[in-house]
Amino acid sequence: MDELSAYNRVEKVANLRDYFRRSVEDVIENQGVDMDPHAAHYVVNLLTSFSRSEAFYEDDGETYGLRPLALMLADAVNADSAAERSQSLQRIGDVSLFVSGFFSDSLVRNAVDIDYYINMGGSAYAVLSEEIRGTFRGNALASTYQELSEKFLILIDILNEVRDSRRIDSDVDLLRTYELWRKTGSHRCEKLLRKQGVVPISQASKKRH
Repeated sequence: MDELSAYNRVEKVANLRDYFRRSVEDVIENQGVDMDPHAAHYVVNLLTSFSRSEAFYEDDGETYGLRPLALMLADAVNADSAAERSQSLQRIGDVSLFVSGFFSDSLVRNAVDIDYYINMGGSAYAVLSEEIRGTFRGNALASTYQELSEKFLILIDILNEVRDSRRIDSDVDLLRTYELWRKTGSHRCEKLLRKQGVVPISQASKKRH
């Protein structure tokens, strides 16, 4: 079963932002997650923005696609101003979170796997939080970026559930769920495995807090 056929239907929605807001809020409640409303609102805005390909992919006139995170990090390191550096760090965090949340299945067996995105994204949000703290922008967003960093793995679980709300279970999905649990220690993945009668027998890496 390919990735497209794993979705059983397309649901038409009148307002995409409201759809994502309801979906994220429902999952947060379902998982019993303690999430600051500002962080949840940030995630809803991120999903709404990245639903447009022109916001997610980059077009420099010659190439169109998603730049590697390493190049985004180089942009941050070599930025000419604090504002440009902050923009690059935010981009790293946002892209890492979105890819980890919606495409984690395809990352678990890749050479550049989900651990890389988790480390890059969580670190970018943490550095961004520290660098803007005390500024006008930081007064509004520093604590939000800090929470996004600290709860990066929890947010991946939330986005996984938002994504999977329209998916059909399959043996391939079960194997990928196990791979994701083994790499991240995801509570959600463990619950899904146990629901399917699969009891994890080894300790997952202790990354989740």
